[in-house]
Amino acid sequence: MKKYLFIVLLSALVLDVSGAIKPWNNGRLRVSDNHKFLQFDNGKPFFWQGETAWLLPQRLNRDEASYYLQRCNEAGYNMVQIQVMDKVPSYNIYGQMSLIDGFNFDGINRKGVYGYWDHLDYIIDRAADNGIYVGMVCIWGSQVKDGAINAEQAKAYGKFLAERYKDRPNIIWIMGGDIQGDIHTEVWDALANTIKSIDKNHLMSYHPRGRYTSAKWFNDRSWLDFNMFQSGHRRYGQRMGNKDYPIPDNTEEDNWQYVDSTWKSKNIKPVLDDEPIYEDIPQGLHDNNEPRWQARDVRRYAYWSVFAGSCGHTYGHNAIMQFLKPGYPTSYGDAGDVKSWYQALKDPGFSQMKYLKNLIMAFPYFERVPDQSIVLDNGKQYNRLSATRGKDYLLVYNYTGRTMKLDLRKISGSKKNLWTYNTQNGMLTYIGEYDNKVVSLDISPANGSTDTDFVLIAVDADKTYLAKDQKKISDQNFSDKTRDLNE
Repeated sequence: MKKYLFIVLLSALVLDVSGAIKPWNNGRLRVSDNHKFLQFDNGKPFFWQGETAWLLPQRLNRDEASYYLQRCNEAGYNMVQIQVMDKVPSYNIYGQMSLIDGFNFDGINRKGVYGYWDHLDYIIDRAADNGIYVGMVCIWGSQVKDGAINAEQAKAYGKFLAERYKDRPNIIWIMGGDIQGDIHTEVWDALANTIKSIDKNHLMSYHPRGRYTSAKWFNDRSWLDFNMFQSGHRRYGQRMGNKDYPIPDNTEEDNWQYVDSTWKSKNIKPVLDDEPIYEDIPQGLHDNNEPRWQARDVRRYAYWSVFAGSCGHTYGHNAIMQFLKPGYPTSYGDAGDVKSWYQALKDPGFSQMKYLKNLIMAFPYFERVPDQSIVLDNGKQYNRLSATRGKDYLLVYNYTGRTMKLDLRKISGSKKNLWTYNTQNGMLTYIGEYDNKVVSLDISPANGSTDTDFVLIAVDADKTYLAKDQKKISDQNFSDKTRDLNE
């Protein structure tokens, strides 16, 4: 009996400790006071580290969903985005449909039936168990474009969603879904305004078409709390015959430009790249003979965007976002019998995104700004160095390992301590103390691979954010704890 009681008490303690570090224990998620980041009500920052799980509600069963979300937690993700409905109606792996009576939801909960929305409830609850927000893309843009839902139906659908999920702590609403905002705008306004009229506690954004930012159409909307852009999946020069092109030619991979353009709006809101290139997807998407985007590419997109000022970043993998497995067809790239979603969890990019979050969270958060004036003699495209800084620290992302000429006078301190940061494993290497001046650096970090990208860190020598003998930056999470500088 005593042994049993000890086990019960230990289990309760573990659950309590687990609950203590859930993000929403810090209060409601909201926009920061400077309108450039996300934070909690208690003032702690929230760095969006997203994962793309578009077809999770449709293709995974309960056990698979639980396993996937656990792996996301282990990899450091705090947001997973899904297509709540990918079609009208949508069907899940159990053969249950999302709309049993059109957009009339009065009889949606049927006794003795594990329905479509019961399964979505389960997924959201398991995400909460793992400290993960669910980005709810309410209906995919193609369905709106095709007229499968109108404005009145959107109101009914929005009322149902808001009433069902307004009390869940881990919800973020996302309008759109790979669609331009000027296509049936009335539907998005109806859906968004209805949800917001009922659920006033959760943030909302809009997922646009490739090479667009949501600010183009919705930056003035009260329902849009923060902006998203989709930098897309094309390489430099891969215009693919588009007559109307919203970006300059040969800038397809320059995702930092969307942050710059969004922040030119009079009404500044946080912004992030919600659909960059996916790991292991063909460049340009549609031709399986094209080269595949690799881990080094998804890292570059992440660091370029965040150093330009994004409030976070969303990762994606071709096999995971479709949840491919043997017997499942693919929309892009290989089918599930070549690489399944659970095999893709072992691809390097999936586990490397947390090193960006750990780096950003290691320094004063809300004062951080993009500052390209740090870099002298900068290059273009892959040779472009991307720089960001606070008052007493600066970070420079170097994709090619090229020589850097940097102005260390942009931050405080007569002396600066410098480190390199390995973007593949999060390891730090102290390289010395430097005077407060312009310096030329030719650094070749020992990454143990052919990839050459790294981050140069410079800190006012009077500050103790990092120790000279520190080897790694750990996940700071959201708990109050004494930092071990020798971790």
